Amino acid sequence: MTAGVTVELPVHGRRVLLAGASARAISTAAALVDAGAVLTIVCPSPAPYFDDLAERGLLTLHRREPTAADIGSATIVFAQTGSRDGDHDIARRAEQLNRLCICAEPPAAPTTRRAGPGRVVIVGGGPGDPGLLTVAGRDALAGADVIVTDRLAPVAALATLAPNAEIVDVSKIPGGRRTEQSTINALLVEHAAAGRTVVRFKGGDGFVFGRGGEELDHCLRAGILVDVIPGVSASIAAPAAALIPVTHRGLTQGFTVVSGHVPPGHPDSTVDYAALAQANTTIVLMMAVANLEAISRALTEAGLDPDTPAAVIADGCLSSQRQVRATLATIAQAARFARIGPPATTVIGAVAGFIPGRVTAESVQPVAILQA
Repeated sequence: MTAGVTVELPVHGRRVLLAGASARAISTAAALVDAGAVLTIVCPSPAPYFDDLAERGLLTLHRREPTAADIGSATIVFAQTGSRDGDHDIARRAEQLNRLCICAEPPAAPTTRRAGPGRVVIVGGGPGDPGLLTVAGRDALAGADVIVTDRLAPVAALATLAPNAEIVDVSKIPGGRRTEQSTINALLVEHAAAGRTVVRFKGGDGFVFGRGGEELDHCLRAGILVDVIPGVSASIAAPAAALIPVTHRGLTQGFTVVSGHVPPGHPDSTVDYAALAQANTTIVLMMAVANLEAISRALTEAGLDPDTPAAVIADGCLSSQRQVRATLATIAQAARFARIGPPATTVIGAVAGFIPGRVTAESVQPVAILQA
């Protein structure tokens, strides 16, 4: 099958092998995971995006060349090594084992627009579900020559929306592989200066803990035209997907979103947790799983009731979404017990104890619910 041809395959619950780590393999892997395939990726040098999916338990990853056993154990094989000869070799081996192989030709190199300068479009992709990508975001992706993508963007959408675009993986994995921001900034300017339309594809909204403002500033200083397409922020979307409203009449009249990527008292922390504890609003923590115990302790010491309801939602809005509910005093322990890891959103406040259809707003009490 050549690039540009769309075929729907029944992959849900089936064993699928993806051989290779080409730029096109990134969107293929995302689409297969989104479709519910039991996916195994085999390649000597996996992309950071693959590492992230494997660490979250969404696929199996082997760092080596594919074997006959790998091919024979799969119902469908995707050959996307980035090399035409490499893909055809895998397709030949799959045919010998009577396995269906999808062998996509490598996409052409991105074109250069001779008529005028290129530009950068910063697209907020939403919390991960391709269905929550805005119409404007979809249009921008469809018109892109190059897509510079984060790991939390809805990468699955690229397989159909941008089949011929060059995809550049600049994932930043907590505690693992990462692309430095300076490198990302340079990539945006380099491709746009060559006359290409570059989409900077980000999870959530690019201006909510997404460093979109830094990228905007860098491109404008380099003389690059920039458009911004907002996205649905996971700070409100993940709680909503867990049926938790961040505001609710009779419970709270506001919410505060803060980053918890560093603990209270750290030199890089600018959050006033004492003031936050007294704000009487819902507290939404992003990137806070690793520091949740320290943050809970700081809020409690500042006067927030330890019985305040709390919840953590992992993989919000995705098929792999999990959530745990407890109290401020026990939420860190509950999250560890449930093996909750990033990406995750934490909600602290009365709304985290609100169970629609079970209780009224006037009778909310702390609850402990583990849901997978």
